[in-house]
Amino acid sequence: MPVAVIAVPQSELDDLRERIAHTRWPRPWPGAGNVGAGNVGTGAIGTANIGTDAVELRRLAEYWAQGFDWRAREAAINALPSHVAAIDGVDVHYLRYDAEQPGALPIVITHGWPSSVLELTGLAERLSAPSRFGGSAGDSVTVIVPSLPGFAFSPQRERLLDGLPTHELWHRLMHDELGFERYAAHGGDLGAGISARLAEAHPEAVVGIHVLAVADPRQYDPASVTDEEQRYLDSVAEWRAAEGGYQHQQSTRPMTLAYGLSDSPVGLLAWLLEKYRGWSGSLLDDDTVLTQASLYWFTNTISTSFRPYYEFGRGSTVALTGVEVPTAVAVFPHDLVQPPRSWAERSYAVTRYTRMPRGGHFAAQEEPELLARDITAFLAGLR
Repeated sequence: MPVAVIAVPQSELDDLRERIAHTRWPRPWPGAGNVGAGNVGTGAIGTANIGTDAVELRRLAEYWAQGFDWRAREAAINALPSHVAAIDGVDVHYLRYDAEQPGALPIVITHGWPSSVLELTGLAERLSAPSRFGGSAGDSVTVIVPSLPGFAFSPQRERLLDGLPTHELWHRLMHDELGFERYAAHGGDLGAGISARLAEAHPEAVVGIHVLAVADPRQYDPASVTDEEQRYLDSVAEWRAAEGGYQHQQSTRPMTLAYGLSDSPVGLLAWLLEKYRGWSGSLLDDDTVLTQASLYWFTNTISTSFRPYYEFGRGSTVALTGVEVPTAVAVFPHDLVQPPRSWAERSYAVTRYTRMPRGGHFAAQEEPELLARDITAFLAGLR
């Protein structure tokens, strides 16, 4: 039976608004003007990009405190088809969207960071009930959307750096709890890695995966790198140098960052807004951004959302050797990086590769129709 998952006391709403009202804003840098993510300065700072846009952040913080309707968003969240399964001592929250045609192939789709299952609801609806969106009921699939441990609705695992990894939790959810002998998987960001590890560990159950990002091969001969692949590797290095500070901090000293973000809603919003604005191919609306910020705030899970980065940095995350099940790769032009097909083929059995005309890191929210069509076309050969 579906369950409600969140009920924020009025006292916490009042506290949020008070904290925003009493924000201590940083002193501006002389000559920097309004330099922020996606902006180019023209003052003494030159062309430096120094962080989240100040005007945009103040505007959004004011709306969060005075105009944003959390109760409406809360009601919509509680109306979703939420369920909870106890697996290996962990309560795993998930959404279930049954296919409009019985006996359809199931698929588990996984979100990334900074996100939640809410990013994937529009995609899940299109995949499970395509006739509502101009498609065919015969293409429908049953969609399972789990919340990553430590992200809003699923508590973090108690044991650090060991215990059942997330991809094994997903297999137990799909196979043991829900009874699916065979299923597909999709994900971007963290979800892409989980989907790949799931396929590598359980090729007898996973019929294929659709991903928005790929892992680098464990080993390769540098002399074999093509010109296109070298341009890709150069772009990854450039991105890490210019944009990868968040990743390094969350992988090395995550709790130092978490103290501030868990205490200041504007600090939290600034950290998230930089990513939502800088990584998107289109402008996500204010309510979408503030709903996600509110989830992290009210569930106090920004610190636990950093844990996958820390575990990966400490080598406890299973490294990918190679995926042998059919793999589809969809590359969105405004995502963090755009791996060429040949690079993906070094570690995956790529049977479909799509360069999308638009969209970015949050593709399921930015371009759910494009993404749903690509997943549907891939799954058509696996049914």
